[in-house]
Amino acid sequence: MTTASRSTGRMARRAQGGGPTAYDFRRPIKLSREHVRTLQIAFETYARSCGTLLTTRLRAVSNISLISIEQLTYDEYVASLVTPTIIAVVALDPLPGTGLLEMSQPVVMTAIDHMLGGPGGSQPERPLTEVEMPLLRGLIDRMLGELRYGFESMVDLRPKLKEIEYNAQFLRAHAPGDTVVVASFETKIGAEECLSTICLPFNAMLSVLERTEAVVLSAAEREVRDQARRNLTAGLSAAPIDVAVRFHPIRMRTDDIVDLRPGDVVPLGHPTSRPLEVTTADIVFAHAVPGNQGTRLACLVVPSSNESSSKESGRP
Repeated sequence: MTTASRSTGRMARRAQGGGPTAYDFRRPIKLSREHVRTLQIAFETYARSCGTLLTTRLRAVSNISLISIEQLTYDEYVASLVTPTIIAVVALDPLPGTGLLEMSQPVVMTAIDHMLGGPGGSQPERPLTEVEMPLLRGLIDRMLGELRYGFESMVDLRPKLKEIEYNAQFLRAHAPGDTVVVASFETKIGAEECLSTICLPFNAMLSVLERTEAVVLSAAEREVRDQARRNLTAGLSAAPIDVAVRFHPIRMRTDDIVDLRPGDVVPLGHPTSRPLEVTTADIVFAHAVPGNQGTRLACLVVPSSNESSSKESGRP
C-alpha cells in the first residue's frame, strides 16, 4: 500500500461527507459531541501554528489542516499505517501514556531537503542518515511545541520526543486492544502532500476533557446542552410505562395447566404477611399491599420487608 493510495483513499472518504459509517455496538463511542468539539479546537490550533512553523523553517509554502478525529483501538490504528513511515514516540508529561506523531517518509525527506537548501520534490525512500536524524529531531521538537500551544487551554502539556521508529508493527506503545484518539491531518510541504496522524491515549485525554468541558464550552453552547437535557428529562418523565403488581410465582405441571377450566381455583404460595411485588420490565422497584379505591382495584405502596426490619433494628 503506497502513500499515494492511502492519501487518495482517505481524501475520497472525506469527499463523501455525511455518508453512513460503521458503528460497533460492542465498543460504543465514549467521546461526546462536546469532547470532539474541544479536541477539534485544540488540533486546529496546532495545525495552523504548525503550518506557519513549517513555512518559516523550511522556506517553502506549507499547510496543515485537520481532516478527522476518530476513536480506534491501537491495533486498528497500526493497521492503517504504511511501511515504512516516520513515527515519533512522544512522552506526554504530565499525562500518563505515550503519544505518536506519524508522517510519511517521502514528505519527511522533502522537509529535510528544504532545511539543507534543496528544492524539495520527489525523494528516495531510505533510512535517515546520521546527519539527517538530528535535523528531523529538531523539527519534531518544534512541532511538539506547537502541540503544547494547541492544548494549553486544556492541560499544561509538555510533550517530549523519546525516539523515532520506521515500522509501526514493531512498535508497542500501547496494548493492541487499548483505545486511542487519532487525529488525521492533510499535510502539504511545497508540492508534496501526505496524510499525517497524531495518536493519543484515550483514557488520558478523556480525563482532561471531563475536567475542562465546562471551561471550553461557550455560554450559548452550555445553554443548548442544558435545554437538551431538560427536554430529555421532561420526555422521559412523561413516557408511559407498563407496571404490574404480582404475587410470588408458583410451579405447575404442564398437564395441570392444560386441564385448567373456568372456575378452577389455583392455590398460591404467597404468604399473607408478605407484600406484593410492583414490577416493570420484570424488574421489582417497589412493594405493595392489595386494596381498592372506590370501585377499582388498587394497591398501597409499602416498605419492603428488608426496609421494615432495618428500621426496627435501627440500622440505616
